[in-house]
Amino acid sequence: MSRGVSRITLQDVAREAGVSLATADRVLNGRAGVRGVTAERVKEAVSRLGYRPNLAAARLARGETYRFCFVLPTGANVFMRMLGEQVANTASWLAANNAYIDTLRVDVFAPETLATALEGLMGHYDGVAVVALDHPRVRAAIDDLAASGVAVVTLVSDVPSSHRLHYVGIDNIAAGRTAATLLGRFAGGRRGSIGLIVGTPALRDHAERQFGFTQVLAGEYAALKVLPVRESLDEDERNEAIVTQMLREAPDLVGLYNVGAGNRGIAAAISAANRAGDLIFIGHDLTDDTRRFLLRGVMDAVINQDAGHQSRSAARVLLAHCAGEPLLNEQERIRIDIFVRDNLP
Repeated sequence: MSRGVSRITLQDVAREAGVSLATADRVLNGRAGVRGVTAERVKEAVSRLGYRPNLAAARLARGETYRFCFVLPTGANVFMRMLGEQVANTASWLAANNAYIDTLRVDVFAPETLATALEGLMGHYDGVAVVALDHPRVRAAIDDLAASGVAVVTLVSDVPSSHRLHYVGIDNIAAGRTAATLLGRFAGGRRGSIGLIVGTPALRDHAERQFGFTQVLAGEYAALKVLPVRESLDEDERNEAIVTQMLREAPDLVGLYNVGAGNRGIAAAISAANRAGDLIFIGHDLTDDTRRFLLRGVMDAVINQDAGHQSRSAARVLLAHCAGEPLLNEQERIRIDIFVRDNLP
């Protein structure tokens, strides 16, 4: 039976360098009072031993604790429910790192409501992660939080002109372009209309997906004409009514792209019209619903973003910023996944 490898400690570094524990600690934390030649011996010992400091233990020793608030949407959006579940999972990990998460549910489609909620967090938290609406009132609330010393991370939907610290989410223009390429290739040279549904163009992720989608279709698939954009507020009932009307008014409808949530309503309208066999349907986020629609042939492709990765990344970014610790940018890049019926996990 193999024996475990002992973790290299700061005491090991001090012993290797021939200095006291206090001196080794000063060098590693960049504090003054250590001669240059001594500091160099400590750094060489760190390199030889492969020492990696236990950042959580160091924070605990310094008595540092942090409190973060994740501001998530209200409503029945399935992906946002999954994101909320992942935030709860992330909270358990974060607690072991001497940091804690509260979750606040807000109507992010209402700018005044969201801005007021953000303003109310000032002075109570070290960091905030928010699914944000790109609106002047919301931008101002984010800027006020940042000016007060609260680190703000935008989650899923960005407000790039604000003073937010970091955006955690996919490249939504690329996601929209991907949807257009898939739909165009699935169409196989057919001519006709394409339905485009957004939750609201006020959400930056929806607006950017719409832009990327129309950019590719207009430039590369001239035989496919996008119908006027319809707004659903991510509600199943609205989406069902919108698609039912589209199917009635556009007999040449070739495909649908749903930028946001509410896929149940779209699937219901397609199934009721017996159009699952020939109508291309592409949407976002792998959920229990979209998995079922892929398996039944109602949906053709799902463009996915990992809710767990986004939750953990937002927490890591906030923690690293507040604690003054390094961040691996490559680890925080949220990738775009494409799922069809044949590669479901």
